[in-house]
Amino acid sequence: YLLELLMLRQDVRPGLPMVRRVKEAIHKEEKQKEANEKNRQKSIKEEEKERRDLVLKSALGNENKGFALLQKMGYKSGQALGKSGEGIVEPIPLNIKTGLSGLGHEEFKKRKAEEKLENYRQKLHMKKQANEQAADQFRIRFKNKQEERKMEGDLRKSQRACQQLDMQKDIDVPKETWYWLTPEEEDKEDEEDKEDECTSSDLSVSEKLHILTAYLREEHFYCIWCGTTYEDSEDLSSNCPGDSAADHD
Repeated sequence: YLLELLMLRQDVRPGLPMVRRVKEAIHKEEKQKEANEKNRQKSIKEEEKERRDLVLKSALGNENKGFALLQKMGYKSGQALGKSGEGIVEPIPLNIKTGLSGLGHEEFKKRKAEEKLENYRQKLHMKKQANEQAADQFRIRFKNKQEERKMEGDLRKSQRACQQLDMQKDIDVPKETWYWLTPEEEDKEDEEDKEDECTSSDLSVSEKLHILTAYLREEHFYCIWCGTTYEDSEDLSSNCPGDSAADHD
């Protein structure tokens, strides 16, 4: 090929276009490749494959012992096998193994790929479950926080109502110190990060709210949920749904 290029470079005949010289070089190169392909000796594997393909494409003749035995038993060419002709017509095709891997290697690779895919799916499933659990926990914490804030607001409202009703009855000192709101607690009521005003007692906000609600109903016949002061206990029990926010919802 290099020799042909050198010859082209030396060809300086006037009037010969460059395109024509390139086409001639390509044509010569293709002819040379065809000649090399014809002269190349086939490998042993290629010869075996050609012989095998030739045999598989040709029909069995009478010289084949197996085919001769079938004919003696009444078989005819092109007829399906079996007593009632429900069997196969064509021979079972050959599955030639050309790779260097051992027997069962492809099955092993397939099983490994399936295991890898299954592990990946399990990881995705576990990750999804973890995300769902985290979301559920966040919703629970958020809901509890909202309920706690609502309960604190109800307690402050009850303390304020208790102080007003006690003072109307000339009660100057609350039954318990936390029954009334202190001036400091009233000043901090609207602050976002204020400290819990009930830290002076071991009782929780829920317990204090329950106790103070009962005190207001028994002492003043007052229901913070209704916002109403009833005439007596009978009037309270007859007209008030209950002593908790759930009863009034």
